[in-house]
Amino acid sequence: MNATLIAFAVGLIASMGLTVPVRQLALRVGMVDHPGPRKVHVQPMPLLGGLAIYLGVLIALLVSLDGRALTQVIGIYIGATLLAVVGILDDRGLLHHQIKLFGAMPAAAVILLLSGIRAQVFSNIWPGTPAVWADTALTLVWVVGITASFSILDHMDGLCAGVAAMASLFFAIFALQSGQLLVSTMAAAILGAAAGFLRWNFKPAKIFMGDGGAMFLGFLMATLALKLRPVLAAGRNAAWLIPILILGAAIFDTTLISISRSRRGFLPFTTPGKDHTAHRLSNLFKSQRTAVLLMYALGAFFGLLALAISHLPAGPAYAVAALAAVAVLGTVGLLERAPYERQTRKT
Repeated sequence: MNATLIAFAVGLIASMGLTVPVRQLALRVGMVDHPGPRKVHVQPMPLLGGLAIYLGVLIALLVSLDGRALTQVIGIYIGATLLAVVGILDDRGLLHHQIKLFGAMPAAAVILLLSGIRAQVFSNIWPGTPAVWADTALTLVWVVGITASFSILDHMDGLCAGVAAMASLFFAIFALQSGQLLVSTMAAAILGAAAGFLRWNFKPAKIFMGDGGAMFLGFLMATLALKLRPVLAAGRNAAWLIPILILGAAIFDTTLISISRSRRGFLPFTTPGKDHTAHRLSNLFKSQRTAVLLMYALGAFFGLLALAISHLPAGPAYAVAALAAVAVLGTVGLLERAPYERQTRKT
């Protein structure tokens, strides 16, 4: 518990303090996001805030973990660093955006696999070599999918950092319950760094995290989900439900735009637009801040639902999860009717 609290406090203070010089650096080197038809800000905004989050998490882990535990996070941070660097290069306009999705994200997933971190969904049900290969494939899809989800979630002041902070809180709670000190410490470090960055990123934002920060957070969220081993009344076979629920806000948004854009003939992850959940909520409630707070509330709802399911036997747990899936699809259908700015050019 002490390491977890230390990680949170150090991550919070380091990220909050480092964001100021990082903002000055971004302005000095011209790392600025200019307003555009597919963006919600109206003034040029410094990017590179993800660097403060990256350093905040790193410093928190170095301070709160001992040598043996730090060794276990080397592989994780190598993959996270790859994505942070690629994201910063993309923010700078030096890379084609598809390199992230089809190159950097799969490569980071492979680094996790080489570090011994993988999904254990099929292996828990049908132990054997085929199950291991199935879990390997699932790991690749999961890491790429969640990383991409957070990458495209960074489109409104405070949104991506806040959703990541909320998910990290519940990852820390579950990890503490199951005695996973490394996972709880990592989650607390991310929670602190994301919350510290929100001091400067919540509306009205003074700096954006950029794609380097969004992909960094998404990759760490995917990693925490793979490492989490929650203690459930339903047993190990239902453990895969918990990370999906904890990351429910990001998954919900990705589901909405994937269905919506596919129906309109667009590629979900390569076609930017103002058609995300927060965009639609902002149009409904005439307030970006309200939309972001509702996304936080959605993350909290899914996290609390995960806690509730953890105390249920297998049958009721799966029934609640199925009802949640139906509710998600129903809500997606309702939000499809909400006003949003439609893309006019196919990619």
